[in-house]
Amino acid sequence: MNDSEETTAVRYRIQPVHPAAHLFEVTLTVDRPDPTGQRFALPAWIPGSYMIRDFARHVVRIAAQADGAPATLAKLDKHTWQCAPLPPQTRRLVLTYEVYAWDLSVRGAHLDQTHGFFNGSSVFLRVVGGERASCLVDIRAPSGAATRGWQVATALAPARGVRGAARAWGFGVYRAGDYAELIDHPVEMGRFTRTGFKAAGVAHDIAISGRHNCDTARLTADLKRICEWQIRLFHGARGKPPFARYLFLVTAVGEGYGGLEHRASTALLCSRNDLPAPAMDTMTEAYRGFLGLCSHEYFHAWNVKRIGPAAFQPGDLERENYTTLLWAFEGFTSYYDDLALLRSGVIDAQAYLDLIGKTIAKVERGAGRLKQSVAEASFDAWIKYYRQDENTPNALVSYYAKGALIALALDLTLRGRTAGRVSLDDLMRELWKRHGVTGRGVGKGDIPRLAEEISGLRLKPLFAAWVHGTGDLPLAGLLKALGVQLQREAGGALPDLGARTVAEGADLKLAAVFDGGPAQAAGLSAHDVLVAIDGLRVTRDNLDKLLGRYRGGDVVEIHAFRRDELMRFRVRLADPPRDCVRLEIAKKAPKRALALRKAWIGL
Repeated sequence: MNDSEETTAVRYRIQPVHPAAHLFEVTLTVDRPDPTGQRFALPAWIPGSYMIRDFARHVVRIAAQADGAPATLAKLDKHTWQCAPLPPQTRRLVLTYEVYAWDLSVRGAHLDQTHGFFNGSSVFLRVVGGERASCLVDIRAPSGAATRGWQVATALAPARGVRGAARAWGFGVYRAGDYAELIDHPVEMGRFTRTGFKAAGVAHDIAISGRHNCDTARLTADLKRICEWQIRLFHGARGKPPFARYLFLVTAVGEGYGGLEHRASTALLCSRNDLPAPAMDTMTEAYRGFLGLCSHEYFHAWNVKRIGPAAFQPGDLERENYTTLLWAFEGFTSYYDDLALLRSGVIDAQAYLDLIGKTIAKVERGAGRLKQSVAEASFDAWIKYYRQDENTPNALVSYYAKGALIALALDLTLRGRTAGRVSLDDLMRELWKRHGVTGRGVGKGDIPRLAEEISGLRLKPLFAAWVHGTGDLPLAGLLKALGVQLQREAGGALPDLGARTVAEGADLKLAAVFDGGPAQAAGLSAHDVLVAIDGLRVTRDNLDKLLGRYRGGDVVEIHAFRRDELMRFRVRLADPPRDCVRLEIAKKAPKRALALRKAWIGL
């Protein structure tokens, strides 16, 4: 890129100017601004996380200059600014603003003396009308001895041919084809562990921030197998993924969990104990969960980032974008994240069946599944899923978890009714060919229609019931047809109170009261603080011991504080709920079932 091309780009510079105060300074330069009043806007949400987050609230101060002279900025709404009209001959408009960065999550920006992290959607103002212009971003190092030796991890491409172009893992100038690409590449800066591998001949890098003791050899070996299997799923044995490089950005903390997908990278937050330790000789539940998270976000590189709902094309970053299809984009991804662990050989078949059993139990424990369909849950994600409260189990169904079960049911149905000729794998590959490759968004009826086309089956009534209905899925019968038995059993011997508790100091509070349960029938409510059961004090440590003295059907007297008022309740305890689901390989099964099961889980 030569100097004349450089001046046509929208140019950004970002620098940690005060890590202890958590402040990034951003400079935005626009050549030949709109003389009638150039507008700028910051996204209200970040793609992949469907809730209005109002990132503009973190802009601390902002100022503008036009050709070196102060220019007036007016704020039009919560995230939009407009410059006052300028002389037509104005060559350059420069905005300088500070962003407060203290959100330790995968969605926003975080900065202190140990590291810096940001998503472009939380720090880079959009030039209204200039969204398709190429972008240059100069990532500057913080000053001071404490931050010497910091590096940069991002999937953004270095701006080769531009003065100050970044080198690999270094500060300097990076480029993006347009604003959408700019905000789809998170950036980590600091001191981090670097490792990586190649999958299908493509470099996959891992940057781990935060204190940790990770067996990087094991992590890279496991991720390589998972990534290679997913690439083969969509592109065959010799195919290449739809990116030239991929980056896993991992932040390890004491307690944390989360991930967010991007077109060539993912930002991950995990507990440091989720990472494999050098002395770990078995697959722990925590590490398996972390691999599942990595697998989930990597699968999104196809399913969401390239196979996406038509309602998000183009996405409007200023307001909610509604779709009823998150059950397919998040749910199908949630099905394949664990399936990829099995198919790549990272876990065995029984471990995989255990994970399915947990998902079934998780969905069936919530009364919300009987009130809300996954299509409705997808549509209401903006107001419900990311804003859960004490009534969530009674009112909401997860389009992640039930969507995964719909994917399971559809996969088993396709396999069973076509004698193994067609599976969900075939549907995903066809979605890739018709929507991922072409960029054409997926409409409401496209998935049922395509499933019917590739299978020759009549499936729309099933989609109508499973996606738009609120009944439970016929999983026991579908699994039985593949030689897998579904059994429900009690998770313990304690009688059921019908509530979930949470400790607050020495107190024990009701976090949620379940529909139809003993606590609700007695009048107990969420946020009540348990004081005593039959005259004996309740603490955060002894509830199970107290309940263990009773059986289902026994009536107990519970004292609890509601706000500052002491109240008394008579609660008839229930039998231990049969809310655990166990899947087992059938001891005997027809040859047809054995063949179908082997093709599905290799056993």
